Amino acid sequence: MSLGAVVLCGGRSQRMGRPKAWLPFGPEVLLQRVVRILGTIVDSVVVVAAPGQDVPPLPDSVLLTTDPVEARGPLQGLAAGMSRLPSSVELAYATATDVPFLESAWIGRLVELIGDHDLALPWVGGYHHPLAALYRPAAALPAIESLLRDDRLRPVFLVDKVGTRVVVEDELRGVDPGFRTLRNLNTPDEYQVALREAGFSPDAEPLRGA
Repeated sequence: MSLGAVVLCGGRSQRMGRPKAWLPFGPEVLLQRVVRILGTIVDSVVVVAAPGQDVPPLPDSVLLTTDPVEARGPLQGLAAGMSRLPSSVELAYATATDVPFLESAWIGRLVELIGDHDLALPWVGGYHHPLAALYRPAAALPAIESLLRDDRLRPVFLVDKVGTRVVVEDELRGVDPGFRTLRNLNTPDEYQVALREAGFSPDAEPLRGA
């Protein structure tokens, strides 16, 4: 089975005040860190950027694509990313770029649980997490494109369109006890706390593109 991943990095980062993809995180920036972690378990990575967005240097194996329509939310980005995945990819993990504590074992657990379904969707803390979920692109991409045509932009609408396996907390706690895979960074304070927890020095000057 070929496993892929789609990374959405085209958000506006309004609360952070600077592009999250370029946030320094130890010896790399945040997008590079997420791509590196994904590379330990998936075969293909597609990064979806906003039109005109400057993206940090990435390995040559990473496919870069541009979201063709701005401000239509994660479904539009997922469609752009899944359409660039190699046809051999049977399952694709979706993530944002601001999750420095992503656990590759989380993805492996979803692979174990998806079975014959088209979507393995975590339900943690009373919420669905479509950007920490596993999709079967052959079924999910047409369904997402249908939702976009109907201007139904909430990712949860996909649950009624494809066979969905809702994955509950107890099924994921063993691979990520603190659910840190779901922890995203939205503000400068959250970013600084994450740096300290990872053992890195507080942020200095922004890198190019920030």
